[in-house]
Amino acid sequence: MTDNLIEIRHLNVAFNGQPAVRDLSLDIRPGECLALVGESGSGKSVTAHSILQLLPRTGCQSSGSVRYRGQELLGADDSLLRALRGDRIAMIFQEPMTSLNPLHSVEKQIGETLLLHKGLAGKAARARIIELLELVGLQNPRERLKAYPHQLSGGQRQRVMIAMALACEPQLLIADEPTTALDVTVQRKILSLLRSLQQRLGMSLLLISHDLNLVRSIAQRVCVMKAGEIVEQADCETLFQHPTHPYSHLLLDAEPAGKPLPMDDREVVLQVEDMHVRFQIAGGLFQRKEYLRAVDGVSLSVQRGKTLGIVGESGSGKSTLGQAILRLLDSTGSIRFQGQALDGLNQRQLRPWRKQMQVVFQDPFGSLSPRMSVAQIISEGLEVHSANTPAECEAQVIRVLEEVGLDPQSRHRYPHEFSGGQRQRIAIARALVLKPALILLDEPTSALDRTVQKQVVALLRDLQEKYDLTYLFISHDLSVVRALAHDLIVIKDGQVIERGSTCAVFDAPQHPYTRELLAATRPVPT
Repeated sequence: MTDNLIEIRHLNVAFNGQPAVRDLSLDIRPGECLALVGESGSGKSVTAHSILQLLPRTGCQSSGSVRYRGQELLGADDSLLRALRGDRIAMIFQEPMTSLNPLHSVEKQIGETLLLHKGLAGKAARARIIELLELVGLQNPRERLKAYPHQLSGGQRQRVMIAMALACEPQLLIADEPTTALDVTVQRKILSLLRSLQQRLGMSLLLISHDLNLVRSIAQRVCVMKAGEIVEQADCETLFQHPTHPYSHLLLDAEPAGKPLPMDDREVVLQVEDMHVRFQIAGGLFQRKEYLRAVDGVSLSVQRGKTLGIVGESGSGKSTLGQAILRLLDSTGSIRFQGQALDGLNQRQLRPWRKQMQVVFQDPFGSLSPRMSVAQIISEGLEVHSANTPAECEAQVIRVLEEVGLDPQSRHRYPHEFSGGQRQRIAIARALVLKPALILLDEPTSALDRTVQKQVVALLRDLQEKYDLTYLFISHDLSVVRALAHDLIVIKDGQVIERGSTCAVFDAPQHPYTRELLAATRPVPT
């Protein structure tokens, strides 16, 4: 018997003849954390999916060997794989909204794993589910049992995914970008959780991440992947202190850099006073209605051509605030944009203002229609808000694609044919083509690897300078915020608890919560 938990030898994976993984060999030892790092499309997730044989059966060709405790998994029968999946080997997927069943409650989804592998049901299963949800830091776990994925924030959904993966205390946990959707304080908690579980259960962890601070905090060994191959493999500190491959140097130098464009005081383009947004969370024939105050008395102002950063934990009300400002959610309070009061306008009266206020969402794949070509996606706003001819629309589409660094010849392709970073550029182009005065950027870089984040931040800064754009920038990634935002507000439980220039807040935070956020961005000592 081998001493390794997982042995991969000469693995090759191709999709319709196009290589995705090339002659890859690696070992995962019992109780260790091995990190796979690399840019989007480097083959990290394909390698991880090969262990559990989760790759599609059609159009995919695999060869080589993948062994779990000496047992071959490549080409194994379904009964063996079903026994291993979720029990001995579990996986946390990158995008919880598409991995969780939208028709099943939190309790049912976690309970299904416990029933299948442990035979737990009823009160015993419920007690274990509550224990798991508490373990991953989900607030009010008993109240969340009947919740559906769409009723949870991105960070809350990811915690449910982690709880599902840990339900059977697996020997190997594959974590595919497990903290991408989480704010920095929760990342720190999840890291500590995974490390303590490793020590308590002797669990191995295969960590796939583009966040090198996270990797450095938890991994014992690191494999760097590029174009389907491992180009460097070393213990963690050796790789960070003395990388040998040029690509490793590139990844380590990929932190978003630069500072916001220098700007004097200018006229205020957006003014929000005493905004409140609440959601009904209970009610019924014999129940008293209860409301969640998602935004509670927020006031802010943004000057023309500047960026206001909005930071806070998942569920703090950041995205709700942004959507309410754009009148995509009902709210109370005053909203003035370019001198016009928007809070009293109906949808028909708002329509001319929509052209001036655009949005770029967190998940570019979910926000782009899969049935429309890039040209159709970008020109849709032009068709609604302008009287341009088809030829004029096409010319503007070509121009805006060039501005965001994409080949105009790709405008007839569809979103699934692009990488994550390219899809986010398409989303930026869709907002930019209308020449708006204000763009709301809701976590626009959180799903992207570090090298692409750096490129997108530089692109946003260039576009802001060129068109005098005003940004509302919502993010939990403080390094990105510092590189782009002139001013900053920190939100907790729907309220602004600190505000000021970005430099002042970063250099001398006043509120304990702000200090906690900044402390959480530093690597955890090993």
